[in-house]
Amino acid sequence: MTHRASRPDRAGPSAPDGRPSGHDAFWNPQLSRRDALRLGALGVAGAAGLGSLSGCAAVPQPAPAGAAQRRGGVYSHGATGGGLKDTLDPHFPVTNPDICRVFNLYEPLLRWNNSYEVEPAVAESVETTDAITWTVRLREGVEFHNGKTVTPEDVLHTLATVTDPNNTSPGGVPIAAVLDLANSRARDARTIELRLKTPYAIFDQLIAEYTVGIIPTDFDLAKPVGTGPFKADRFVPGQLSHFLRHDNYWERPAFVDELFVYNFADDAAKVNALLAGQVQSVDNLPTYLAHTIGNQGATALVAEAGAWVPFTMRVDVAPFSDVRVRQALRLIVDRQQMIDQALNGYGSIANDLYAPFDPGYAHDLPQRTRDIDQAKSLLRQAGQSDLQVELVTSSGVGAGAVESANLFVEQAREAGVSVRLNRADPNTFYGEQYLSWPFAQDFWNTRNYLPQVSSSSLPSSPYNETHFNDPEFIDIVTRAGQEVDDNRRYELQRQAQEIEWNRGGFIIWGFRNQVDAYSNLTTGLKPHRYMPCDAFGFKNVSFVQEA
Repeated sequence: MTHRASRPDRAGPSAPDGRPSGHDAFWNPQLSRRDALRLGALGVAGAAGLGSLSGCAAVPQPAPAGAAQRRGGVYSHGATGGGLKDTLDPHFPVTNPDICRVFNLYEPLLRWNNSYEVEPAVAESVETTDAITWTVRLREGVEFHNGKTVTPEDVLHTLATVTDPNNTSPGGVPIAAVLDLANSRARDARTIELRLKTPYAIFDQLIAEYTVGIIPTDFDLAKPVGTGPFKADRFVPGQLSHFLRHDNYWERPAFVDELFVYNFADDAAKVNALLAGQVQSVDNLPTYLAHTIGNQGATALVAEAGAWVPFTMRVDVAPFSDVRVRQALRLIVDRQQMIDQALNGYGSIANDLYAPFDPGYAHDLPQRTRDIDQAKSLLRQAGQSDLQVELVTSSGVGAGAVESANLFVEQAREAGVSVRLNRADPNTFYGEQYLSWPFAQDFWNTRNYLPQVSSSSLPSSPYNETHFNDPEFIDIVTRAGQEVDDNRRYELQRQAQEIEWNRGGFIIWGFRNQVDAYSNLTTGLKPHRYMPCDAFGFKNVSFVQEA
């Protein structure tokens, strides 16, 4: 996929020029004996069954609100998915573990807070009066992990890196379309003047994406440094990452001394590790467990989110190249059943549109509902009354994916459509065929409309899973990005959304709440609209202060 990554939010399995994502250059790729023992205890190599805990031990209760936090300790997180193509590249994350690493190692100029509002990060302010010239004022004394202070030259180097025409990063694609880097400059030791080619009213949202983390001018992926709350120590692709606290972090330094991130391809192993106390948090908790883990020493962390797990139809490949087939499949979906069963009620019905928190979201478009008769009619008109398709899914897509895929197989049967389910392992799903599957799924985390369009719905988008290429749509969203009047921009966005609603390639059946979990022996994580586990905010967590 976020995802993934954000893939929701993710990068592809390799950079656009075909080079490896970067982990091959990283040091110490072999497992140490300590790592092997930890992995064995966590059951990463083979899923351990749930319910293996002894019922005799006292179950810790959740820490009370405002519980005292203490320094120290080793914190472990169980991340969903990942594989041998894992990376520490700040600008090309693909899976949930990649995204988790990026959030803890690197930071953009701005960031999204828990309410999904832009706030300062490495920059203390980003301002404009005309949407063409943007003034960035760096926060004083922000240090990279190697002790170097962030400078305007580092910011300009980062922007040059992500917009490199030979290797444009996912976050750099929309920036490259508007940034006039040649005419941007450092004005003084803490101020950068960024010039755009054309007005772009939401440029601040583009530079708030986690895929635009600031790196030094001498950045080396073999020994990566950022400004994040943790610094890299060891990395074993497909298995684990180890980080140490960045003591000179510009905000409050993290409470814990060390952070481990473990990959889990299997939900049972992931949850068992949490309940056994071998990891202190997991992202993408299976929603059916949200009400039960409290009896076993853990607490569900639930956040309202604009996250979505779409079915993706390639509009350039038969039979999905026929808009009548795409509309028929949308009409087959029982959206409420998807919410109730695939998400166990942790979500809300969607209308084949994304970005529900955007002020320009098209609430006035009719809610699409299930209509089997109309679906059959459209399929007859398209000459596809006996339609047979393969749907590719994977546990690596995250919560609700495989469950909704199974439901779709059953729902489609009622319309005479035969769906063969291909459940690929995460390495295969996000491997060489990613973005090429004719009919599949993916995950996306919360974004506003125009940044999401740039990521997923244009020919230039890094993750155009549907291969959507609509000239009218492209013209409208281009004009919307240049429109500085909010109301006029929202009207253009509505026109673009209507095009996607009528002839796009996504089946967006619901928005899933973000459901994660953490050990009752820890405190500090809060619900976040943007990303799992408080936007992987492990700088905020600590072990509970003993009474």
